[in-house]
Amino acid sequence: MIKHETFTVATKDRLQFMDLTKRIRDLIQRHNIKQGLVVLSSLHTTTALFINEWQEALIHDLRVLLDRLVREQDDYRHNDPRYSDCDRGNAHSHLRSVLLGRQLSVPVVDGEMALGTFQSIIFAELDGPRERQIHLQVLAE
Repeated sequence: MIKHETFTVATKDRLQFMDLTKRIRDLIQRHNIKQGLVVLSSLHTTTALFINEWQEALIHDLRVLLDRLVREQDDYRHNDPRYSDCDRGNAHSHLRSVLLGRQLSVPVVDGEMALGTFQSIIFAELDGPRERQIHLQVLAE
């Protein structure tokens, strides 16, 4: 069995992180998935999905890390009208998305996601605020 669903996430900040674990768990239960694989894909190039611990201090550290690795203001061709037609000045958001990734696969075993004790599914808004779509595909027995 294969099921598809797209859901919307509304963000309020330019850079924002959201714990989606409960929302994905609820979708799995609603579809009555017992064994299978959940594939999550962000449908945007300036967002990310990843698995890590949902802890405020760690989220703060992640913000600091992203700022150090990919500064918002830099000499990016994507932001330069001589090279790009993008008017958002968001090259840093695209580059941060490449570092974090935009797709996840999570096994489902006995109706539960196979996540470690401290693992959460985290969505990162890198160019908000905006409404974003996440596609969920379930491959199940």
